[in-house]
Amino acid sequence: MLAKAASDLPRADGLRYEPKWDGFRCIVFRDGDNIELGSRNDRPLTRYFPELVDVLRDAVPNRCVIDGEIVIVTERGLDFDLLQLRLHPAASRVRKLAEATPASFVAFDMLALGDESLLTAPFETRRRHLTAALTTGPYVHLTPITADAAVAEDWFTRFEGAGFDGVMVKSASLPYEQNKRTMIKVKHERTADCVVAGFRWHKDGEGVGSLLLGLFDDAGILHHVGVASSFTAAKRRSLVGELAPWRENALENHPWRSWADEAAAMTGRMPGGQSRWSAGKDLTWEPLRVELVAEVRYEHVQSGRFRHGGRLVRFRPDRTPQSCTYAQLDEVAPAELTEIFAVPS
Repeated sequence: MLAKAASDLPRADGLRYEPKWDGFRCIVFRDGDNIELGSRNDRPLTRYFPELVDVLRDAVPNRCVIDGEIVIVTERGLDFDLLQLRLHPAASRVRKLAEATPASFVAFDMLALGDESLLTAPFETRRRHLTAALTTGPYVHLTPITADAAVAEDWFTRFEGAGFDGVMVKSASLPYEQNKRTMIKVKHERTADCVVAGFRWHKDGEGVGSLLLGLFDDAGILHHVGVASSFTAAKRRSLVGELAPWRENALENHPWRSWADEAAAMTGRMPGGQSRWSAGKDLTWEPLRVELVAEVRYEHVQSGRFRHGGRLVRFRPDRTPQSCTYAQLDEVAPAELTEIFAVPS
């Protein structure tokens, strides 16, 4: 079951609120000793989180299907970068990481129990079954829930520093409707002025798929901080003309010139590099002269990069590239994750 975005927290009788976890969405399937972990798009996750298989045997019923989130909890809060490191082809590397930074599973819905499917049952019934059936522990948690919008507002503000994405909203009477956006997610959003230092073509080859964004640090180095994407078909086509003036001689003296080399691209850290999420996609990029500035809407920053893809608001001809620095980004004070649940020791 998916969610649609909202800018404000809805308030109405019968609504339930939960923290929005910043991790890997995961469905746990258990049939006796057999436990399988699956991602939202049906990719297997079991081999990447072997430590969870062991703890879930003591935490979930003998036959069940449970929806939840895999997270890694640190003293600084939830760490999505550590989760990404788990998607490694070498089993020995996965085992080493599992010992050094064990993952946790946060349960928030029960889809089946024993021989009974709960998909058509209202959410409050599924939650009641989940609460009764789940045995929580250091690495298995039941997500907090409230019917009080004021408490949800407090979560939204106070726990952002611990890595939470926002707040999820569900109706107590809601059935579990697969692949439908029947939940609501209220996420943190801000804007920043970024240098547009390049772009990638859309897969149709006829329009711009994404803009490559940069910010300057205190030493004057332009860092790649993420992309702006999700354009309409019409906007993809119009961007080709809008960006054309900055394509001429763009690679000369470009701060990312070395990243165009194939050897540099293979590191996965540059705009043209492969990543664990790219699955072989063509990530080659077209440079632009470092002169164009765009206002971009983003959610939050992690490890110096936008955690999710940004959205183009508008181009800013009134801004200079040198003014696009990290100093404009909001820094959220860390929050005690123990306010939600105990950090594993």
